[in-house]
Amino acid sequence: MNVLRVERLNQYYGESHTLWDVDLDIAKGECTCIMGRNGVGKTTLLKSIMGLSRIRSGRIFFGADELSHHPPESRARHGIGFVPQGREIFPRLSVEENLRLGLLAGRHRGFSAKDDDAMLSRIFTLFPVLKQMLGRRGGDLSGGQQQQLAIGRALALRPSLLILDEPGEGIQPNIVQQIGDVLTALREEGLTILLVEQKLPFARRVAQHFVLFDRGRSVASGKMNELTDELVAQHLVV
Repeated sequence: MNVLRVERLNQYYGESHTLWDVDLDIAKGECTCIMGRNGVGKTTLLKSIMGLSRIRSGRIFFGADELSHHPPESRARHGIGFVPQGREIFPRLSVEENLRLGLLAGRHRGFSAKDDDAMLSRIFTLFPVLKQMLGRRGGDLSGGQQQQLAIGRALALRPSLLILDEPGEGIQPNIVQQIGDVLTALREEGLTILLVEQKLPFARRVAQHFVLFDRGRSVASGKMNELTDELVAQHLVV
């Protein structure tokens, strides 16, 4: 069963055609990694899926619901959590306030205060540093801590699909390792994950499927163990 389906999606920036007839199927309970060199359309695709970039043509389905032209907040209400590139936490709000904004989005999906307490406990189990820094402003955290907060905020929504754009970018290796462990655990619990990632070892460890992008097109896909050295050299090596 596919949680997310993208059909023949086309995207433009001005007159520049950035995504070309992109098809994408994300299976329930699995992790798929979109890979490719810089500037090939990976982030544009995620923004299109989230409604942050208006698509020119094509369709986006989440389960049985078509979300092609829904606003971003509608996609969150459907249960899609998003961790953007650059994290985009609220720097002047505390860690707790950032997390409670995610919980508030979950309330729109029918979760209760009791559910909130259980979710916060789960987030603190995954990222203990967030509990230690509840009162600290988000902007005062390190880059790795901000990334953990961004993921925690997305999880506070209690998503059925978690989308992440380069979660290991600019972060110290031990935090990247921890984030990989968390994503693997979430996937094993049944959460569907879609991520963009440049680091090949991280992608191989976390994801079960890959999709390679080149010049705005999906050029190859398959199970992660089918990502050959030839494909890596052709589409990933700079």
